[in-house]
Amino acid sequence: MKVLVLGGGVIGTTTAYYLAKQGVEVTVVERQHNVAEETSFGNAGQISPGYSTPWAAPGIPLKAAKWLLEKHAPFAVRPDGSLWQLQWAMQMFANCNADRYSINKERMMRVAEYSRDCLQQLRKDTNISYEHRERGTLQLFRKQAQMDVVGRDIEVLKECGVDYQLLNRDELPTIEPALIHAKDKLVGGLRLPNDETGDCNIFTKSLAKIAEGLGVKFLFNTTIADIEHQNNAITGIITADGERLVADNYVLAFGSYSRPFAEKLQLKLPVYPVKGYSLTVPIIDESLAPVSTVLDETFKIAITRFDNRIRVGGMAELSGFNTDLPVARRETLQMVSQELFGGGDFANARFWTGLRPMTPDGTPIIGESRFANLYINTGHGTLGWTMACGSGQLIADIITHTPTQISLEGLSAARYN
Repeated sequence: MKVLVLGGGVIGTTTAYYLAKQGVEVTVVERQHNVAEETSFGNAGQISPGYSTPWAAPGIPLKAAKWLLEKHAPFAVRPDGSLWQLQWAMQMFANCNADRYSINKERMMRVAEYSRDCLQQLRKDTNISYEHRERGTLQLFRKQAQMDVVGRDIEVLKECGVDYQLLNRDELPTIEPALIHAKDKLVGGLRLPNDETGDCNIFTKSLAKIAEGLGVKFLFNTTIADIEHQNNAITGIITADGERLVADNYVLAFGSYSRPFAEKLQLKLPVYPVKGYSLTVPIIDESLAPVSTVLDETFKIAITRFDNRIRVGGMAELSGFNTDLPVARRETLQMVSQELFGGGDFANARFWTGLRPMTPDGTPIIGESRFANLYINTGHGTLGWTMACGSGQLIADIITHTPTQISLEGLSAARYN
């Protein structure tokens, strides 16, 4: 069996790896010069199944309206001139109720918990190295009101069997010692001890080399111009150079660009490019640096420790396919990080932006399409790194008709019909 994987981010690369492990002949088509050069390049770095939470949550419409007026808001809207932006936002707000939140969070956590298990097995199988740590994630609350409503998330964690610790202000430095200098700004935190961290870019590039050893071919600097189909099946891919690529099956893993590509097939994928930002900061004082990942609930910003660097990532901006780097966004990332951890060399930090492929309900699209040999693996939003291995394994199992280890209920695009 031959499979073409369209896209060489962490989702496309993990898909290729798991397919190759099951004896499939795989070719990955990527427009950049290497894997993980776009959204997978500079993400926040945390692998946090327990924090796999939909942005579409109760109270978000009111919060979003308030955030539009705040300087350091975690959410922003810049009109992109399309009706689709408004339609997607309305679909997201339609999911901002308790019933939908519970359903969507269960689906997301189901994939994320499974994905962490797949990643742990992959490490055992390959000895892959990517500056990973296994010291959990700590969500920080600056306001008592945030502590008061955390019970809703704890109930979901209990239902899914996820370990957690609810900490008061004085207990925070026992997990993250550097917070001793910032605890007066905090009221408490929620820790998930089983979460992990790691550099997604290093991981994806290393996994691509391992996949090549399994026979996977990577076609870099290759842009896809068109897709051929007949009788409800894909018959070939046409590159910008006029080359025709043919396989038995095809996997669409173009991230935020999956929707415009799918439109060529009259497939409607509700995926919008939600823009995020990050700073990568060299460490100059270990005593003022985090040991794992910290999530600032107020600003929705993650601060993650790598070997000799801190990755500060977050914010969600609806601005289409815009990739500019506003100074104000950098100021927000730096402000939050310096308030909590002052051990970074911010003068030499690298500022980056990426487009996360977000669905209105937060759940990724994983599974079959109405074309018999086209499979979808996209829409992971801010959790592509968290869900990558599980998503790749699921697609490989579906294509090879192998029983999946978790339920596929609610994961395919069919849920939008």
